Amino acid sequence: MPTQQKHVVFDVVGTCVSFDAYYNTIDSVIGDKLRRHTITAKHFGFTWQTVAELEFTFLSISERYRPYKEVMRAMFYRSLWLAGVSDPQSFATDEQREKCIEGYSALELRPGCRECFQVLRDAGFTVWCFTTGDAKRVRGYFERAGVEMPLENFVTCDTGGVAKPALAAYRSVLNQLGSESERWFAAAHMWDVSAAVKAGFTGAYCTVYELDPCMDIFEDEMQVVEDSLPDMAKAIVAASARGIACLK
Repeated sequence: MPTQQKHVVFDVVGTCVSFDAYYNTIDSVIGDKLRRHTITAKHFGFTWQTVAELEFTFLSISERYRPYKEVMRAMFYRSLWLAGVSDPQSFATDEQREKCIEGYSALELRPGCRECFQVLRDAGFTVWCFTTGDAKRVRGYFERAGVEMPLENFVTCDTGGVAKPALAAYRSVLNQLGSESERWFAAAHMWDVSAAVKAGFTGAYCTVYELDPCMDIFEDEMQVVEDSLPDMAKAIVAASARGIACLK
């Protein structure tokens, strides 16, 4: 990666991209069955992705890294069980599982993402994406929306075999950007951006996904906290102009 003067590294799924298409796919495939167990598609989808993220992270911490999609596939029936389905294997088929997983490939950019990137680029920032997913799939979200995001500006945890929020994952990106650069990390997951801050980034948090930042447990200082992606971008530009960003 060439060293640039100013960078913003974005988390993608949950931050730039919403989960709505994934939840809607689950609803179309097994939603009626879930409702008979008083389970909504959104709640099951959240349970499933959370269980997968937990196991993905634990495998990485124990030096047994596996791509997220593989972990997600493996966690499907366990997640049904944890959601209250007593016989998961008879509840859904492998084919239905694969159709639900395909919903991840249909995710769409959040409103304002295009404007957010443009505000930053107009101010001289280089925009990067750092994801736990595979770069080809994640870049597809931007391509379908007609938003420029060069493949060379994607960094995936698959490359280094270390999952976020391990500090080594963020430090690898920091090192690639160069120590003389202004380096921001932007996300709608407080666990993500706060870990990036601990690793050395300047943090920008958007409440669009989680609503509540739970600052009673995440004590790392955020230089920017906003409710929308465009407002977050404008606040980053303003903070940069005031010389707030860290140079580490």
